[in-house]
This record gives sequence, structure tokens and C-alpha cells, in this order.
Amino acid sequence: MAEANARPQRVISRLVTLAGALLLAACSTVVPRGPVQQSVDTAPPPPRVTTPDVAQGLPRDVARNRVALLVPLSGSNAGVGRSLANATQLALLDTKNQQVRITNYDTAPGAAAAARRALAEGAQLILGPLLADDVRAVAPIARAANVPVLSFSNDVSVAGNGAYVLGYAPAQAIERVVSYAAGKGISNFGGLVPNALYGSRASTAFLRAVEQAGGRVVSLQTYDRGSGAIAGAVQRMAKDAPFGAVLIADGATQANAAVPLLRRSSPSTQILGTELWNSDNNVAGAASLNGAWFASVPNTLYRQYARNYRTRFGASPYRLSSLGYDSVLLVVRIARDWKPGSVFPESRLRDGDGFAGIDGAFRFGRDGVAERMLEVQEVRGATTVTVSPAPTEFRR
Repeated sequence: MAEANARPQRVISRLVTLAGALLLAACSTVVPRGPVQQSVDTAPPPPRVTTPDVAQGLPRDVARNRVALLVPLSGSNAGVGRSLANATQLALLDTKNQQVRITNYDTAPGAAAAARRALAEGAQLILGPLLADDVRAVAPIARAANVPVLSFSNDVSVAGNGAYVLGYAPAQAIERVVSYAAGKGISNFGGLVPNALYGSRASTAFLRAVEQAGGRVVSLQTYDRGSGAIAGAVQRMAKDAPFGAVLIADGATQANAAVPLLRRSSPSTQILGTELWNSDNNVAGAASLNGAWFASVPNTLYRQYARNYRTRFGASPYRLSSLGYDSVLLVVRIARDWKPGSVFPESRLRDGDGFAGIDGAFRFGRDGVAERMLEVQEVRGATTVTVSPAPTEFRR
């Protein structure tokens, strides 16, 4: 029995070690110049094939599996899209993989058109898109072609029927930080959430998490995202103070504005944040958030990845770009048993032992959402420190 229970922990430990080793690999490359084109191959050149098959006028790469990366490479989200594209290139170089060929497609002019072009050019797997609406446009097109979609969205409503969500799901982060707070003896909770789809889902997750932890939500206030709006929500909470902890389901700017007001009626309340804080560079520098807790994917490997990224591309990566790197690690692992030219083995995505990468261990549930091993971080001074490490094995 002990051997059986130890197996998942050994598997995850081995996967995390592999991810760390890949990041340590020193691979030199030339920093790309100029804008990324709408369709760009990012894989190393394949061995020469003298007589390639031809289908519908397009050469078929018989040596490698075709993977499409659908991200915004122009428009307002081009920065994060290019960072994701660079991350996938970096992962291919670090793994020295010769079995996978990744081609970039710009979703800004239209995600559906990008998907159709990718499929016409032989894509057997789609990484991306980034935005939930783009996933909704791409998923039925890919499903009709029997091609899975590994999206970078955090909107769990787009998962299912061949579409998977790699992004950081708010509900998981809220459950983790509430559970940690309850373990510290906190049972009386308040919540501040914006009037938006994210806020609605955060509210549901918060209520469920507190109930599961055996606590009680005594006040849950919503507010419009506008100048000073959160102050009114804090004032409405005052009649129910004091609170053991208050969850602020918003970024650092709004949280920083709310906390001094909360302290007036509840001086010792513990501030809790969501997964939004993990990618918000303003969190550590917000003095009022000192001592606050939030759940996050582990950052140890990410820091090393960010250094390697800056060395190769001359700029800092977007925090979300690690999803691109980890998606390639997943594909490379599965590619060992994925014969070039064959259908992507989608069943391998549901490996119960999970996968590992920069953001730690994760696995896909039956709903197609990535279940992640999260740690709890505390804002301390001008940085964040881990106060509760990520678990070492998935719950069965």
C-alpha cells in the first residue's frame, strides 16, 4: 500500500526534475528581428525529405508532427501573444525536439480564419487561442476536424468537447487560499468582487470554498469597476465588521485602494487575493498589501525561465507566457509515442499522473480544465514569499 501511495509523488517529482533540467539547458539562438509574421514556423529545420507527399497542393512534413499556435500577433494583445510565441520557440530549443513543428497564426484578424488556415496546412493539434471568445470560435472548427485545442484561457466555460483550458482557473486559487486561511483558524469571511463575469464566478467559488472550509461569509459586496467605486462597497461592509479575512477579487490597484478603508472598521483583518495577483507586477510594491495571502502557481522555475527568456529575446516575458512553454513540454512528452502524420493521441491528455512544467504539476480533469498544484504566497516588504508550498501529489 505504501508503494502505491508513493508512486504519484515520485512521478510528479520526476516530472518537475525534468522541467527544471530543460530550463537549465543552454541553447543559443538569434534574437528575432522585426514583427512576427501571421504564419511563422518556429521549429528547427527538419531532415531533408527528397520526395514529400503532397495533399491539396501543400507539402506534407513527413518527419514531424504539425502543431499550430493561435495567438494575437497584432493589435492590442500582440505583446502577450508574441511572448507566448517566443516561449514555445524557447521550449523547442531547450528540449532539442525534432519531432514537432510549430507554426504561428495571428488571431487578431479573426480566430476562426486562423484556425481554418492552420487545419488546411495540416495542423494536428492547436495551442491557444488566448481569449475565451476566440476559443469559442475555434473549438467547433477544430472539433469537426478531430483536432484538440489546448487554450491559454482561464474561462472554464469554454472547456469540453475537445477544448482544454490551460489557464489559471480562479476557483482553484480561491479554494486554495481560503483553505489555508481556515487552517490558520479564520472562520469569519468577507468578500469584495467586481460587477463583471469574473466577479460573478469568483463569488460562486468563494461561497463554495468557505462552506467547504467550515467557515461563514458574513458580507459579500459587489462594485462597478470605476474610480472610487470600491470605497462604497467597503463602507457597506462596515456594519458587519470585524472580519477574520476579506477576499478582494481584483488586481493590486483596486486592492491597494480598499485595504486602508477596510482597516478602519476591521484593523486586524487578513487580506486574501486571487490568481490575478500572480501576474500583477504591482502587488509586491503596494504597501497596504503587506501581509496579504494569495494562491499562485510556483514561481521558482519561472524566475529561471524569465532569465533565459531575457537572454534570448532581449526583453522580459509576460507572466502568462509560461503557459506556452509548458504546453510544448506536454506536447514533447506525448510526441514520443505520436507517429508523425497520425492523429494526435488525445487520450494521453487525461493521464492521471499529470504533467509538469514551469508552473508546476498539472493534469486535465474530465471537464478539460487543468487542475494545478498551487502554493500560497504572502506579500512581504517589496517581494512575495511562499508560506505554504504546493502539494506534492494530486488527490485521487
